[in-house]
Amino acid sequence: MSESIKVENKGGVRFIILNRPHAFNSFDREMGKSFQKELDLAAEDDSVRCLVITGEGRAFCAGQDLKEVTAPDAPDFKIIVEETYNASIRRIFNMRKPIIAAVNGVAAGAGANIAIACDLTIARKSASFIQAFSKIGLIPDSGGTWWLPRLVGMQRAKALAFFGNKLSADDAVDMGLIFKSVEDDAFDDEIISIATKVAEMPTYALGLTKAAFHKGMDLSLEEHLTVELDYQFRAAASLDYAEGVSSFLEKRSPKFIGK
Repeated sequence: MSESIKVENKGGVRFIILNRPHAFNSFDREMGKSFQKELDLAAEDDSVRCLVITGEGRAFCAGQDLKEVTAPDAPDFKIIVEETYNASIRRIFNMRKPIIAAVNGVAAGAGANIAIACDLTIARKSASFIQAFSKIGLIPDSGGTWWLPRLVGMQRAKALAFFGNKLSADDAVDMGLIFKSVEDDAFDDEIISIATKVAEMPTYALGLTKAAFHKGMDLSLEEHLTVELDYQFRAAASLDYAEGVSSFLEKRSPKFIGK
């Protein structure tokens, strides 16, 4: 495992920690490959019920390390975007497990869009989100132009992208960009509390719920009802559903296993 990524396990929760604090956890290609490897391992590991992505130090992620793209031996810019960012976003989007972005500091550029691609985005009050692309003559990537209008509406999405202004955690909550903001001194405990709660839920059904929401973004109601029926059938065949019904009838707390 690369030193640019750290991994910690706490019960059924796995933390993937972006670990280049000297560079505000900006991505280079090595870090991107390590990040994707850890996403794949988490997806395949049945003991991982919930995934948390966060940053080491004062930043969540500042996006691309510009020193890499300006180096004499830098790869084609298109390759960097596809292999480092698009490949990561696809993994987050398609993983059938709940993923929490624990935004501990600034999330800028691709870092902001990695954060909002997660299922629940929770930020410190002091954290901020910046669509910094226009500052250097680029467009939002890493799914930014797809997620932003769906989360905050077209007008606000364009304003965020055009001006690249710093958005506070509270303002991000108010406009529907993220789930919640938490006081700085309570942030770590709140992340562990929420992630642990999610990990104890019927995470197989949560994964299906996530997939159903994502598919529904581009389907008609009639098409989506068919998808919903299929996923509900799968959920009803799970061990967690059997446990949920049994625990309800027996008036006890359920013990879900994510299967």
